Amino acid sequence: MMKLSAYLLAGSVALSASAAFAADTTVEFWHSFSDTSANGAALAEIIDNFEAANPGITIDSQFIGNYNDIVAKLQAAIPARRAPDAVIMEVTRYGLFADRGVLDDLSDRLANDPLADNLFDFAREVGVYEGKNYIVPFNSSTPVLYLNKAVFDAAGFEEEPKLETYDDILAAAQQITDSLGDEGIMGMTAPGQFARWGLIMSNDSDLIDSKTGEILIDAPNTVDAYEWMASLVNDYKVASPDGVTDEKKDKQFFMSGNAGMMMNSTGNYGDAKEALGDDLLVRPMPCNKTCAVPIGGAGIGILSSAEPEVKDAAYKFISFAASPESNAIWFAGTGYMPINRHTAEQPRAAEALANAEGIDVAINQLDFARGRPRPVVVTWMRANEYDVWQSIALGQRSAEEALSDFAERTRQEAQRLSN
Repeated sequence: MMKLSAYLLAGSVALSASAAFAADTTVEFWHSFSDTSANGAALAEIIDNFEAANPGITIDSQFIGNYNDIVAKLQAAIPARRAPDAVIMEVTRYGLFADRGVLDDLSDRLANDPLADNLFDFAREVGVYEGKNYIVPFNSSTPVLYLNKAVFDAAGFEEEPKLETYDDILAAAQQITDSLGDEGIMGMTAPGQFARWGLIMSNDSDLIDSKTGEILIDAPNTVDAYEWMASLVNDYKVASPDGVTDEKKDKQFFMSGNAGMMMNSTGNYGDAKEALGDDLLVRPMPCNKTCAVPIGGAGIGILSSAEPEVKDAAYKFISFAASPESNAIWFAGTGYMPINRHTAEQPRAAEALANAEGIDVAINQLDFARGRPRPVVVTWMRANEYDVWQSIALGQRSAEEALSDFAERTRQEAQRLSN
């Protein structure tokens, strides 16, 4: 196994002569990991290790908010010339910024970095837009199904039920709600956007075809999926409407022991484990009409507006963060999937795989995981999907009507953006 110093020395071939960093070269880095979360703690450890190995570089780490917040604040910062040097970009949203020349093309850097050969194929693919690399993956995920064993036991399940289809999930959620609803415990949380995308894919559809770019928002199987998801809230009342209007509440609801199930990113594993301990179980997403899950998460990109020496420093950090040693810290501390082929060889990762029950579920789903589309319109579509979902889940509009209108607006926006 290569020593970390040797790994970094090999990676330095990707850097220009200007990489002899002067003191106080600072990289302003925007990200989405709260300092109080397990994810934030793991990121801080990686940054501390990097700065110790590179005393000429400081990473000015700034928590900006969730992925939506980063997009909004970046769009505001660019014209004001207050953009950061490096930024976490969610894997379906960075295409907008790559298309506008905001992100640096990292293709040459990655091609000359030994890191490239060590990344899993899915990790290389998610950073490619129009044939060029714009982000290097950092936190990669799939949605998974989280269970609270204590809730299932209290609801009278003598053994864990089958949870493979929509009907299986609903039946379990109904038993929990019927048994424990008077105590303020519900069957499940309302699915957030990442989970909604996964449930649509498991119903053998998509929102936008990842290969052809065809809008599938109003396809029959997509409509069916939304109707079922909305029924959890509006018809069967096994999921709280509070999580529809504010998705953060659903995560809090589950982790406080008030729901039996939650469908969410594997990146929530660390926080969920801390909250529920041995009562936390992790299972695959249901396979309703087919087995399929989206690959989510984000990667780190470099702003084209950064100074050359800062770009060099930023890429050095990106390469360090994707190394086996750093990725093992990240995987073990958060539950995000390994992106480096050698991560599992690291002691931290090996210990997690041996002892952290369920942390491998997302990895096992990679057999039927697939990347999502990255055309420019996806950023607009995802920002507007929340209101559409809310109108359906709260019974304000039928799924067919709301999605037909949303699909047409998305097609019009895609046409506008292509002109």
